[in-house]
Amino acid sequence: MAEQSSHHEPERAREWFDAADPATGDVGLRFSCTQCGNCCSGPPGYVIVDDAEVAALAAEVGTSVEAFRETYCQSTFLGLSLKEKDSPAGFDCVFLDRQRVPGKAVCSVYAARPAQCRAWPFWPAMVRSEDGWNQGKRTCPGMGKGELHAPAEIRMVRATIEGRLDPAR
Repeated sequence: MAEQSSHHEPERAREWFDAADPATGDVGLRFSCTQCGNCCSGPPGYVIVDDAEVAALAAEVGTSVEAFRETYCQSTFLGLSLKEKDSPAGFDCVFLDRQRVPGKAVCSVYAARPAQCRAWPFWPAMVRSEDGWNQGKRTCPGMGKGELHAPAEIRMVRATIEGRLDPAR
Protein backbone atom coordinates (compact mmCIF):
# COMPACT_ATOMS: atom_id res chain seq x y z
CA MET A 1 0.00 0.00 0.00
CA ALA A 2 1.36 3.44 -0.94
CA GLU A 3 2.11 5.79 1.89
CA GLN A 4 0.01 8.93 1.85
CA SER A 5 1.81 12.19 2.33
CA SER A 6 0.81 14.24 5.31
CA HIS A 7 2.13 17.34 3.55
CA HIS A 8 -0.57 19.12 1.58
CA GLU A 9 -0.04 22.14 -0.60
CA PRO A 10 -2.37 25.01 0.24
CA GLU A 11 -5.36 25.03 -2.04
CA ARG A 12 -5.91 28.28 -3.87
CA ALA A 13 -9.37 29.59 -4.55
CA ARG A 14 -10.64 28.89 -8.04
CA GLU A 15 -11.35 31.90 -10.16
CA TRP A 16 -13.91 32.21 -12.92
CA PHE A 17 -11.25 31.82 -15.66
CA ASP A 18 -10.13 28.46 -14.14
CA ALA A 19 -13.33 26.83 -15.44
CA ALA A 20 -13.41 25.29 -18.90
CA ASP A 21 -15.35 27.27 -21.50
CA PRO A 22 -18.53 25.25 -22.14
CA ALA A 23 -18.36 25.90 -25.89
CA THR A 24 -14.66 25.22 -26.52
CA GLY A 25 -13.28 23.45 -23.46
CA ASP A 26 -10.57 26.14 -23.21
CA VAL A 27 -9.25 26.92 -19.74
CA GLY A 28 -7.96 30.47 -19.39
CA LEU A 29 -8.60 33.58 -21.45
CA ARG A 30 -7.94 34.47 -25.07
CA PHE A 31 -6.22 37.70 -26.04
CA SER A 32 -4.14 38.95 -28.96
CA CYS A 33 -3.36 42.63 -29.49
CA THR A 34 -4.87 44.17 -32.63
CA GLN A 35 -2.93 47.44 -32.29
CA CYS A 36 -6.17 49.43 -32.14
CA GLY A 37 -4.85 51.73 -29.40
CA ASN A 38 -8.06 51.60 -27.35
CA CYS A 39 -6.18 50.52 -24.21
CA CYS A 40 -3.89 53.55 -24.57
CA SER A 41 -6.62 56.10 -25.23
CA GLY A 42 -10.09 57.18 -24.15
CA PRO A 43 -11.14 59.04 -21.04
CA PRO A 44 -8.42 60.56 -18.86
CA GLY A 45 -6.45 57.91 -17.00
CA TYR A 46 -3.11 56.96 -15.54
CA VAL A 47 -0.09 54.92 -16.52
CA ILE A 48 1.72 54.72 -13.21
CA VAL A 49 5.50 54.41 -13.48
CA ASP A 50 8.13 53.66 -10.85
CA ASP A 51 11.75 54.83 -10.79
CA ALA A 52 13.09 51.80 -12.68
CA GLU A 53 10.48 52.24 -15.41
CA VAL A 54 11.26 55.95 -15.70
CA ALA A 55 14.96 55.12 -16.10
CA ALA A 56 14.23 52.51 -18.80
CA LEU A 57 11.86 54.86 -20.64
CA ALA A 58 14.36 57.73 -20.46
CA ALA A 59 17.03 55.49 -21.97
CA GLU A 60 14.58 54.36 -24.68
CA VAL A 61 13.84 57.94 -25.75
CA GLY A 62 17.48 59.03 -25.30
CA THR A 63 17.14 61.58 -22.53
CA SER A 64 18.08 61.98 -18.89
CA VAL A 65 15.79 60.75 -16.14
CA GLU A 66 15.24 64.34 -15.00
CA ALA A 67 14.33 65.55 -18.49
CA PHE A 68 12.07 62.55 -19.00
CA ARG A 69 10.15 63.24 -15.78
CA GLU A 70 9.73 66.90 -16.71
CA THR A 71 8.64 66.25 -20.31
CA TYR A 72 6.62 63.04 -20.13
CA CYS A 73 5.37 62.62 -16.55
CA GLN A 74 2.93 64.21 -14.13
CA SER A 75 2.25 63.71 -10.43
CA THR A 76 -1.11 62.14 -9.54
CA PHE A 77 -2.74 60.90 -6.36
CA LEU A 78 -1.68 57.37 -7.42
CA GLY A 79 1.94 58.35 -8.07
CA LEU A 80 3.93 59.43 -11.07
CA SER A 81 2.04 58.90 -14.34
CA LEU A 82 2.82 59.29 -18.01
CA LYS A 83 1.19 62.34 -19.58
CA GLU A 84 -1.59 62.19 -22.14
CA LYS A 85 -2.26 64.16 -25.31
CA ASP A 86 -5.58 65.10 -26.91
CA SER A 87 -6.53 63.11 -30.00
CA PRO A 88 -9.71 62.43 -31.98
CA ALA A 89 -9.97 59.13 -30.03
CA GLY A 90 -9.78 60.86 -26.63
CA PHE A 91 -6.75 61.17 -24.38
CA ASP A 92 -3.87 59.17 -25.88
CA CYS A 93 -0.80 58.11 -23.93
CA VAL A 94 1.98 60.50 -24.88
CA PHE A 95 3.79 57.53 -26.49
CA LEU A 96 0.90 56.25 -28.62
CA ASP A 97 1.84 56.71 -32.28
CA ARG A 98 -1.03 56.74 -34.78
CA GLN A 99 1.15 57.83 -37.74
CA ARG A 100 3.99 55.31 -38.11
CA VAL A 101 1.83 52.30 -39.16
CA PRO A 102 -1.20 53.25 -41.28
CA GLY A 103 -4.44 52.06 -39.69
CA LYS A 104 -2.72 51.02 -36.44
CA ALA A 105 -1.87 52.62 -33.12
CA VAL A 106 1.53 51.52 -31.84
CA CYS A 107 3.60 52.24 -28.78
CA SER A 108 6.69 54.26 -29.63
CA VAL A 109 8.45 52.94 -26.49
CA TYR A 110 7.17 49.35 -26.72
CA ALA A 111 10.46 47.70 -25.69
CA ALA A 112 10.52 49.75 -22.45
CA ARG A 113 6.78 50.02 -21.81
CA PRO A 114 5.77 50.04 -18.12
CA ALA A 115 4.45 47.00 -16.23
CA GLN A 116 0.91 48.41 -16.34
CA CYS A 117 1.03 48.34 -20.15
CA ARG A 118 2.66 44.89 -20.26
CA ALA A 119 -0.09 43.53 -18.02
CA TRP A 120 -2.99 44.56 -20.29
CA PRO A 121 -5.67 43.11 -20.37
CA PHE A 122 -5.00 41.05 -17.25
CA TRP A 123 -5.46 43.96 -14.87
CA PRO A 124 -7.07 43.04 -11.53
CA ALA A 125 -10.32 44.86 -12.35
CA MET A 126 -10.55 43.19 -15.77
CA VAL A 127 -10.12 39.61 -14.55
CA ARG A 128 -11.87 39.91 -11.18
CA SER A 129 -15.09 38.68 -12.75
CA GLU A 130 -16.48 37.49 -16.04
CA ASP A 131 -18.57 40.68 -16.13
CA GLY A 132 -15.38 42.77 -15.86
CA TRP A 133 -13.81 40.81 -18.72
CA ASN A 134 -16.94 41.16 -20.85
CA GLN A 135 -17.06 44.89 -20.19
CA GLY A 136 -13.45 45.19 -21.37
CA LYS A 137 -14.29 43.26 -24.54
CA ARG A 138 -16.62 46.12 -25.53
CA THR A 139 -13.64 48.40 -26.19
CA CYS A 140 -10.80 45.90 -26.79
CA PRO A 141 -11.27 43.85 -29.96
CA GLY A 142 -8.40 41.52 -29.01
CA MET A 143 -10.02 40.29 -25.80
CA GLY A 144 -11.69 36.91 -26.17
CA LYS A 145 -9.81 36.19 -29.42
CA GLY A 146 -6.44 34.83 -30.47
CA GLU A 147 -3.86 33.29 -28.15
CA LEU A 148 -5.07 31.27 -25.16
CA HIS A 149 -3.47 32.39 -21.87
CA ALA A 150 -3.46 29.83 -19.05
CA PRO A 151 -4.81 30.74 -15.59
CA ALA A 152 -1.33 30.56 -14.03
CA GLU A 153 -0.03 33.09 -16.59
CA ILE A 154 -3.01 35.39 -15.98
CA ARG A 155 -2.38 35.32 -12.22
CA MET A 156 1.34 35.96 -12.69
CA VAL A 157 0.78 38.93 -15.01
CA ARG A 158 -1.96 40.36 -12.77
CA ALA A 159 0.37 40.14 -9.76
CA THR A 160 2.91 42.43 -11.45
CA ILE A 161 0.58 45.40 -11.02
CA GLU A 162 -1.65 44.31 -8.13
CA GLY A 163 -2.34 47.39 -6.01
CA ARG A 164 -0.70 49.79 -8.45
CA LEU A 165 -4.00 51.27 -9.64
CA ASP A 166 -5.65 51.12 -6.23
CA PRO A 167 -5.98 54.54 -4.57
CA ALA A 168 -6.29 52.87 -1.14
CA ARG A 169 -2.88 51.17 -1.37
